[in-house]
Amino acid sequence: MQNAQILAYAMADQGSQRIQVSQVLPEPERESVRLLAIGSRQGVISMIQQLHKLELAEVAAWSPLLPGPNPGEVMSILTLNFAVS
Repeated sequence: MQNAQILAYAMADQGSQRIQVSQVLPEPERESVRLLAIGSRQGVISMIQQLHKLELAEVAAWSPLLPGPNPGEVMSILTLNFAVS
């Protein structure tokens, strides 16, 4: 796990004195997950557009269409990075 330093400054003027407080907060663990869409060209494109309309993934976040495992199929990959809770 990486730590991100977040500095919070509490500045209080007491004559010529200033008080400074800093705190180090841990960064949440992040995980990468890949979603794979396989199907006809039109089916994969339609699914990517529908997920975009639902605001689940930007169209540009998907990989270009790649040849699929079976004849007549294509595939596209979406990689999501998120905080693990």
